[in-house]
Amino acid sequence: MEPFDYGVDFSSVDFRKNPHLYKVGRGEQGVLLVEPYKSEILPHWRFRNPAIARESAQKIYRMFLSYISQGDFVGADMARKYLMMGWTRARRYANYSGGKKYGSDGKLNERLPDHDTSEKAQSAAVFKEYYEMAKSNKEYGQMLIFWGKTNAVS
Repeated sequence: MEPFDYGVDFSSVDFRKNPHLYKVGRGEQGVLLVEPYKSEILPHWRFRNPAIARESAQKIYRMFLSYISQGDFVGADMARKYLMMGWTRARRYANYSGGKKYGSDGKLNERLPDHDTSEKAQSAAVFKEYYEMAKSNKEYGQMLIFWGKTNAVS
């Protein structure tokens, strides 16, 4: 896969109308930039506690499946990234007070004593479950392979 292209003018590009401009990139790259998907998915992204996380992850996963059924790879990939971000952000809040890995002195903060059992840890587990389902979805995998082949640099 090509690296995510931060050189695109995200304020003016509608990636549904111009999917050829989308690059998958690594991890969560572009998750807060790519429209109209950001506006469609972000309002549903919550991880305050496990119940809210489950409702959020289920909604985003349903959106993922809807994008897949519409043949909208960019939407599906963005939904997958939001599920990933739910997992990683909730995990960071589970590990560190206020979600801050480093203190103002630049030193690594200590992990919270309940980092494996807290509500945020449970929320992270919910998002990870849905992220894994999205990532391993066969149709998504086929779309990803095709996307990589058709958007490769020649």
